[in-house]
Amino acid sequence: MRPRLLILDEPTEGIQPSIIKDLAKVLREIRDMRSLCIIVSEQVLSFVLSAADRILVLENGRIVHSDVREGVDEAAIARFLAV
Repeated sequence: MRPRLLILDEPTEGIQPSIIKDLAKVLREIRDMRSLCIIVSEQVLSFVLSAADRILVLENGRIVHSDVREGVDEAAIARFLAV
């Protein structure tokens, strides 16, 4: 099988913080080796910024913010993540 899409829901949940950077690196490597599209639902902004090429923020099922990693406005995204 050669999947073209990998979907992950909160992959950092319950993961030790020191391992989160390694997880982002491995996901980038898998993406590049397999030419995969990876969709990640995540709340840890530092992980998202190290793993993603494009960032979409959803609120109540609607896209409320969209950015590419290179031009990301961390403050704009962080305000959506505040509880």
